[in-house]
Amino acid sequence: MTQRYRIAVVTALFCLPIALFVAAYGIGLRINLTPSFPLGLWRIEALNRTFRIGDRVFICPPLSHEFRWARERGYLRRGLCPGWLSPLIKTVVALPGQSIEIGASVVIDGVNLQRSAVQPNDGSGRPITPYAGGVVPPGFLFLHSPFKGSYDSRYFGPIPADGVLGLATPILTFVP
Repeated sequence: MTQRYRIAVVTALFCLPIALFVAAYGIGLRINLTPSFPLGLWRIEALNRTFRIGDRVFICPPLSHEFRWARERGYLRRGLCPGWLSPLIKTVVALPGQSIEIGASVVIDGVNLQRSAVQPNDGSGRPITPYAGGVVPPGFLFLHSPFKGSYDSRYFGPIPADGVLGLATPILTFVP
């Protein structure tokens, strides 16, 4: 083998994973490595309608104090959303105009949200303050994950709907 041939092979082997990553990213494939939803391969699908309760979405968090703080604490990973934050996978549980009460769990329009216990501390034992409650404003969504340790609207409140990238559809996932 010539030196030139070896360089070409090494370059191709180095570039192939990068090209596959770019291609997969371009068609909306993402890998979830957080316990909030099943681990594995997901796809972002376009949402060509209004939001509905129960929609599972990929959403970029806004560049706010709460999300900078969450990144510092390790609740969010690095990603390609503004501020180099990773998109979240969450379920829409309340829409604009709905009333949110936070106590031991989340109550939406007087109905208790299942699997929404509010934790006083995060997984590292540090205190975490829940959202104060209120009405979901226009253009915002209240998001939830049934995972006990999820960082979701129980703590950060409603977030802008314009951050939604699309519906989150599992492709090849598993629950550890």
